[in-house]
Amino acid sequence: MRIIETPKAPLPAGHYSQAVVANGLVFVAGVLPIVPIAPDMPVQERRMPEGLEAQARQVFDNLRHVLEAAGTGLDGLINVQVFIPDVALWPSLDAAYREILGSHKPARTVVPCGPLHYGALIEVNAVAVAGQPAQQEPKQA
Repeated sequence: MRIIETPKAPLPAGHYSQAVVANGLVFVAGVLPIVPIAPDMPVQERRMPEGLEAQARQVFDNLRHVLEAAGTGLDGLINVQVFIPDVALWPSLDAAYREILGSHKPARTVVPCGPLHYGALIEVNAVAVAGQPAQQEPKQA
């Protein structure tokens, strides 16, 4: 088992790892659309982009950095769980997700769950294949 941590994505504010590699898979903890300006920035000073589309781009950029630290990329994703505060956001989320991941279609679950931490409009956790070379990274918006 290998613990993954990168300052290129927001570091955990609690007792957990950004990701863990085990048995050929990368298990990524919940990723928020926080802009990783400074790893030691106090929680109350963290900022997020405005709007779901911008937050989706930020959350997948953060996810990409965590996956790259584990030796893989967005093209290694096999399962993605997306949490949104309101099911009415689903169409906008799906459009942003399609643009970000392009033709890559990992298994996905969208969970309308009520308010997210810090007022975020999206949170993602994921499972990816470890150590796969990023042959063609999905289009970044």
